[in-house]
This record gives sequence, structure tokens and C-alpha cells, in this order.
Amino acid sequence: MINIALIRENKEKVKENIRKKFQDEKLPLVDEIYDLDIEYRKIKQEMDEQRASKNKLSDQIGALMRENKKEEAMKIKEEVSKMREKIDELTSKEATLSAEIKEKMMVIPNIIADDVPIGEDDTKNVEIERFGEPKVPAYEIPYHADILEAISGLDKDAAGRTSGNGFYYLMGDAARLSSAMLSYARDFMIDKGFTYCIPPFMIRSDVVTGVMSFKEMDAMMYKIEGEDLYLIGTSEHSMIGKFKDQVIKRESLPITMTSYSPCFRKEVGAHGIEERGIYRVHQFEKQEMIVICEPEQSTEWYEKMWKYSVELFRSLDIPVRQLECCSGDLADLKYKSCDIEAWSPRQQKYFEVCSCSNLTDAQARRLGIRAKSDKGNYYLHTLNNTVLASTRALIALLENNYQEDGSILIPKVLQPYMGGKEKIECK
Repeated sequence: MINIALIRENKEKVKENIRKKFQDEKLPLVDEIYDLDIEYRKIKQEMDEQRASKNKLSDQIGALMRENKKEEAMKIKEEVSKMREKIDELTSKEATLSAEIKEKMMVIPNIIADDVPIGEDDTKNVEIERFGEPKVPAYEIPYHADILEAISGLDKDAAGRTSGNGFYYLMGDAARLSSAMLSYARDFMIDKGFTYCIPPFMIRSDVVTGVMSFKEMDAMMYKIEGEDLYLIGTSEHSMIGKFKDQVIKRESLPITMTSYSPCFRKEVGAHGIEERGIYRVHQFEKQEMIVICEPEQSTEWYEKMWKYSVELFRSLDIPVRQLECCSGDLADLKYKSCDIEAWSPRQQKYFEVCSCSNLTDAQARRLGIRAKSDKGNYYLHTLNNTVLASTRALIALLENNYQEDGSILIPKVLQPYMGGKEKIECK
């Protein structure tokens, strides 16, 4: 959520930002908020004036009663009573207007960075840099589900019987390899100075609407029937939610945390659930990183965070590239975002494995995450980035380490987590 002062002082800038995100249907909201805010402030001013007058008259009542001027005191009491009724009426109007303004403000997208490429969708995202040499071996690399089945590592048929489409059983060395990658990613981030955390896997609706837009929530989140609880789509949600309505001590900043969780997603949209493989599924595991920092530090942290993703995947011998997300591909709370994509030698193209985002103070405003200075409380900046999503990282590792005889080489950094095993043989 942006600062309403932006609409008060420069609503054309807010409108231009909406146009850059190709959300013209939201343009009328800016003028609506502007007019509602004027009305809100008028009512608030009138209410403050009424309260000041009431307090002044209330003081007079006490003085008149002490002077035994009861008749005059009763007249003023009647006047004070009318003022109370008026204040109650104004208070009700103020609450209604405040709620209406907030509801509309929650839909207005965050102001994007000046250097974000302008484009309608992810086809307009811009490649910035490549890391590692993408290779295509002379032999054919099978589809990842076929690789997993060849090592007795995947059973989607059984998952279909127990849970339906979009679920899977990982077994044997494949399951162990997935866990090894997550453990390695955890230790990788701990070594970077991040505090490890296992957060709640369900969160309340006020946290959900604080961390993401309503549109994202409907497309992603599973709601628990009969309870005010949602299954998390990523542990970033409960990690950032941990600091809801908190005033954080400045000496505690920056807060840098890395978390493990299962993730649950509806995956509603054009892409759909993958029938055979595990690229787009309803459930997976993830290691995440979040940062809460001073506003002037968020640009520096953004650069650090996506580079951690590159370093991690390169340590697994997986070539990657950084892709700058265009304006139309940015979720409403994002100021700037980039994807890290892994090389697929089978498809001979890159696919997304990490997403790093700087949300400036938009998320903190929705959740009330602040720090205190000599000049008063102010909103902090929040950032998040995928360390490693189990299914997509596993696909990238399988394809880039697949051998002609059907075996899979295990990168050296993962071997200690695999009991020293160097290779997974085809069965």
C-alpha cells in the first residue's frame, strides 16, 4: 500500500504508475480516493473542533456548579449532550470513510522503480546477465518425470489416488536428493549470516491481505474450511507476518531470516497444473529468505539477495541467468523484481527457479511494520527471495547432471548430505 500523501500531492504520478502496469481500470480509483480523503480530513477537523469545544464547555460546567449557578450549568450540559451526539455521528462517518479509503488504497499498486522495463507481461522481461556456460550434451536428455521414474523416484499415479492431480510421491534417492538440496540451501544461508526459522504453515486472513494483493490471494491460497486460516503459499508470508504491528528497535536492523516450509498453491491461471511432471504442482518445499531493513538499505540488500541465488545454483553446477521483470509482470506490492532462471539442456532454454523482490514500504504499511526515530515512527522496507524451491531445483539438477547411461551425478556440495554418495544409478 502506498502512502496516501502521494495521491494528495501528486496523483498524476500515481496514475502514470498505474498506466505503466497496464491496469487502466484502476485509474478512477485515484480520483475517488483523492475526493474521499478531502471529505475524511474535513470530518476529522470538524470532529477535533467539536471535541475541543465540548471539553471547554465541560470545564465551565464544573466552575458554574462550584459557584452554585445550576441553571446555567444545566443549559451548558444540554449543549454538551448535543455535541456528544454530533461527535458520535462524525466518528461513525470517519470510520466509514477510513475503511472505504483503505479498501481502495489496498488495490493501488506500489510505485515501481524508474529502471523497471515497461511491458505488459513476462514475455517483455529483459535478460540482464548469464552465469555459467549453458551446455547441450550429444545424447538426449529425457523429460524429468522419466528420469525420476527410471531411478524409482516418482509416483504420480499413487498420488492421484490419494490426493488428485498436482501431487506426487518422491521416493528413495530422489527424495533424499530433494532433502539434501534443501538442507544445503539452509546451511548456505546460515553461512551468509541469516537466522534459520521454521515458521507456522498456516496464517490468518489479516496477515494474508497484508503480504499480498487480493488477486494473488484468490489465485494462490487454500483456505481452511470454517476457520480464519490459510495454508501458506510460501514461508515469506508467515515470516513477514511475524512482525505485524511491531515497532522494531533500530539496533535490531537489518533483520535477515531464512526459513523452511512446505508450500501449498492452487496454481489458478493460464499455466495450469502439470499432468506428468513436478514443475507446477499444488505442494512443494522451499527454503526462503527475507530481509527487513532501513529504507536507504533496501537497494543494496536487493542486489545481495539475487546474487546469493546465483551463487547457490552455480555451486550446484547449474548455469543460470538473471531476468529483470517488466512492469506488467510485477505483483502490485513490488517496487522491483528479478527472476533467476536455470538452464534446461533438454528444452535448450531457461526456466524460473528463484524470484527476488524489493517491496519498499508497501508491504510494511499494510502490516504496520515500523521503527522509531527521534522524529517518530516510520515504515521499514521488506524484501524476499527464493533460496531454493524443491521441485524446480530438482528438475534443474537432474537435467544438468544426467549422464548418457541414465545415471545422475551428485554435485560435490551435496555429497555430504547424501552419505558421501557421488552418483545415482539408473535401476
